[in-house]
Amino acid sequence: MDDKIRELAEAYKPLAIRILKEAIRIPADYVDKPADQGGDPDCGLSNHEGPRLEYLKDKILEVGAVDGPDDVGFDTFGNLVWTVADPDDGVAASEKTVIYFDGHTDTVKALRPRWHETIGGGIDSYLGMTDPSRVDQEFLRRELGWLPDESEWEHLVWGRGSADQLSGVICQIIATKVLRELRPEGSLRGVIVRSYATVAEEDNDGGGPMYLMREVLPGAPPEMIPDVFILSEPTGSAFHGALGIYRGQRGRMQIEVEVTGKSCHGSMPAEGRNPLEYGGAILAEAAARHARGDGFLDDDFLGKGTRTASFATLETPSDCAVPERFTFRFDRRLTAGETPEQAVADIDALKAVARARDDGLVVEVRVPLYDQLTWRGHRPGNPQIYPGWATPEEHPAIQCAAEAYRRVVSPGIEADAGGEGGGGLRKEPRVSRWVFSTDGVGVPVPTVDSAAAHDSDKQVLQVPAGKRWVEAGAFRHPAMFGFGPGHEENTHKIGECVDSREIPPVVALYARFPSLYREKVTS
Repeated sequence: MDDKIRELAEAYKPLAIRILKEAIRIPADYVDKPADQGGDPDCGLSNHEGPRLEYLKDKILEVGAVDGPDDVGFDTFGNLVWTVADPDDGVAASEKTVIYFDGHTDTVKALRPRWHETIGGGIDSYLGMTDPSRVDQEFLRRELGWLPDESEWEHLVWGRGSADQLSGVICQIIATKVLRELRPEGSLRGVIVRSYATVAEEDNDGGGPMYLMREVLPGAPPEMIPDVFILSEPTGSAFHGALGIYRGQRGRMQIEVEVTGKSCHGSMPAEGRNPLEYGGAILAEAAARHARGDGFLDDDFLGKGTRTASFATLETPSDCAVPERFTFRFDRRLTAGETPEQAVADIDALKAVARARDDGLVVEVRVPLYDQLTWRGHRPGNPQIYPGWATPEEHPAIQCAAEAYRRVVSPGIEADAGGEGGGGLRKEPRVSRWVFSTDGVGVPVPTVDSAAAHDSDKQVLQVPAGKRWVEAGAFRHPAMFGFGPGHEENTHKIGECVDSREIPPVVALYARFPSLYREKVTS
């Protein structure tokens, strides 16, 4: 089966590239079109993924990634879901191993004019490479974390979302096609694969799987409960190589600070209380404490906790007045041992906060809610707290991922590419963790479901012991790992790209892992 998987993954590479390029291009049909003609300037961004998802749904059916129309559709949240299994394997559905694939379909804003200005006009954020002669290669090498030699640029797919994370989603589609075609070889024996193309991840990390874990799976039968969750976010590093197997990440949260003062004419500032100046002092103190490392932990595996100011709004009558209200947010990355409660308390305890309150301003420090409607009209309403996670390296899922890598990825790599410390393909699996955030933060659920404990009508998420979930303090989650094309350092950048040579290895590992894991845990 290993050889057949590798052959099919390579054979379908041109198909994957065509689907990927179109998924990247689609917003071009909407962003400049008037609203009364069906236009949407935010097409492709969080909560505006519809056209891209409809296209992917059609492609899943067209290329044979599912058995039929009943096996693909949208859930209430707006995620695209498709399922493959072997109905003739003689294994009861409740006894099958359940593997989830997950990748988000929204992107950050393209900043299309900036692509043209800074790159030279030869690469478009939606149309990709349009004129190689007009590309400022030096800019790209300064901007991006990893680029192969120019002689290999023919393998690159350019555009917003190419690395983060549309290429991973396309790999999920091609992998389920391969799994179906190799069903007679046992690729799906005793296995159900549920693949998700999620929405609103950039705005609300993990919102798609959070909906699934908290609203759909409580009370669900075993054949719905995942044994393993595979994330297709990019796992490449410009310094350590492409296609790592990532088994964890820090959590993150938003901390919002609202400073309300007293507005007055700017010529008589003593008549007011200036929230902008007091808020600036809060920001300055918070930045200084972060620079010193005060109040931040450092985990050997996940790395340091961090905090940075990330957003601000000002309510003021004019630019010749003392403002009324200044609101800003911190992006707080939480490493092991750090809690959201303490992170909020650290801001609330700043001397600059106390000084503002003593001088008569009102300062509120809180966790904001995410309440924007998804493209299907669902309102999440979750606090913007996204827990970190780590799957132990000795867990069978991680060991099996490394074995699958050696079976279907390593044979196609003659030697490590990119030189020592470079970002090319590696022959041996590299097990590590992400720096940035992924949908994985939406998967952990409380070990004790307090809501269900106080509400007799609320279903409890029942997890059979054989599914080997990870218990981690206040949370539990299925074994999770990531494996996806692209480099972290290239995401959200002008000139974003992915090396298409990373697509077949990812497809191959996705197609090999399910039956291999089934064999491992049932033998």
